[in-house]
Amino acid sequence: MVTLLLHALVASLQAPTRQPFIIGVAGATASGKSSVVAEIVRLLDHEDVCSITQDSFYKNLDDTEREQAYQQNYNFDHPTAFDFEGQRNVLLQLCAGATDVSIPSYDFVTHARLPPKHDLHVRNPEIVIFEGILALYDEKMRDLFDLKVFVDVDADVRLARRIKRDMVSRGRSLDGVLQQYERFVKPATEQFVLPTKRYADIVIPNGVENAVGIDIVAQHINGVLMRRELMQETVEGLSFQTDGPLELSPTSLIRPGRWQGGKQQQQSRQVSGMENTAV
Repeated sequence: MVTLLLHALVASLQAPTRQPFIIGVAGATASGKSSVVAEIVRLLDHEDVCSITQDSFYKNLDDTEREQAYQQNYNFDHPTAFDFEGQRNVLLQLCAGATDVSIPSYDFVTHARLPPKHDLHVRNPEIVIFEGILALYDEKMRDLFDLKVFVDVDADVRLARRIKRDMVSRGRSLDGVLQQYERFVKPATEQFVLPTKRYADIVIPNGVENAVGIDIVAQHINGVLMRRELMQETVEGLSFQTDGPLELSPTSLIRPGRWQGGKQQQQSRQVSGMENTAV
């Protein structure tokens, strides 16, 4: 029985496809999710990281909806504004080891997806970070995340950031931003976004200003990657015949890897118990 189980373990780890470590990052509008993700990516210093924004999956609007959007009368913060099926399909393709996954681009000025030539093409990354206001809203999406993070920032700070962002980069007027915030953003945030905080494994208060919290998340991810690599190296050191007993070589069970520094090992142990806590 033990032999059969080890054969199965080796076969699964030696499969040609590699399943990425997927992180979901949620938070209310203008909470600084993108900045937090950028800092995590910087701290990871890993060459195979893919960051995907949920904004890419806004649904295409019909003529009536587009006119409503131009008049600040369309609710972009409601779950019905997003293509959740498209999001899941992208993550499922990545989980399956697809080598060319297309991610759409969205234009906030015209309220429409850009032509396919503007798509982002992702090729079997080791780490995937998916961020958006409703990243943790859909249960099927949550099931695909190995780690769930919520960025928690005070409402006044978020509003000030949103006003600046929408006026500078999205061509909105101050009156239009405030009108949309009062009518759609604030109610949707309270009804749909903030309740998803309970699903998070880690909560990061104060967003990108919380350097300690972001560092802990990065350490945790590095710890997971370290354990994955050590497991893979251990499996590669096992030799067996498919029609005979499994032979274990004691000297091959522990092999030096790029993550086997004492400092990295200590850090991974320290953050292993940080889940379900605010940092």
